[in-house]
Amino acid sequence: MGSQLDVLVVAPHPDDAEISVGGTILACKAAGQRVGVVELTNGEPTPYGSPEIRAKETAASTEVLQLDWRENLQLPNRSLESSLTARRQLAEVFREQQPKVILAPYWEDVHPDHVAASHLVDAARFWSKLSKTDMSGDRYWPPQIYYFWSIHLRIHPKPSFVFDISPHIEQKMQAVRCYESQMIQGRSEEHPTVLDDIKDRARYWGWTIHRAYGEPFASREEIGIQSFLPLSAAK
Repeated sequence: MGSQLDVLVVAPHPDDAEISVGGTILACKAAGQRVGVVELTNGEPTPYGSPEIRAKETAASTEVLQLDWRENLQLPNRSLESSLTARRQLAEVFREQQPKVILAPYWEDVHPDHVAASHLVDAARFWSKLSKTDMSGDRYWPPQIYYFWSIHLRIHPKPSFVFDISPHIEQKMQAVRCYESQMIQGRSEEHPTVLDDIKDRARYWGWTIHRAYGEPFASREEIGIQSFLPLSAAK
């Protein structure tokens, strides 16, 4: 599958990338970029899933998203921590794949794994550039990191930007539906379903930028531009 990704999504569990940035992944792929996903845990146990089921669902979604690279670090689900061991594992991914952009979970949430994942990405990004270490890969500083909404709290953080995913919404939802054990099985079929909520949130964020569908991102660092034309084209 090669190395040196343009975009690397770091997801706490299988399905988090699809739910939160599936449209962005597809837009980047349509633009000819190399995109990968690294999951930190296998997301199990869940009421209707198992490691084997989730692996099959992830493989099906990977085909829909046309990912260039995907890996699971098999860190402990439900007790994920930004430990030194976990930091090393993720830093080695950054050093080996050398992504230009990292997409990471937003830092505030009620789910401890999501909060830990956000902190872990920040720490691993720093470790990735260390010299005089026995970590695999060449030292590397990922130049850009943006945080996606993978939030269980009913909060509404203000994004730094919203990515237009309008042409890719149906394919995004196809990727999400691959996780039948999480999205469909045992879920209420009354409106709004989990799938309705995911699509409706994308519709709301699209509305904020005068587009059909969008996905929001936050940045702790300033974002530089060289022309107003791409911004005006997004309206």
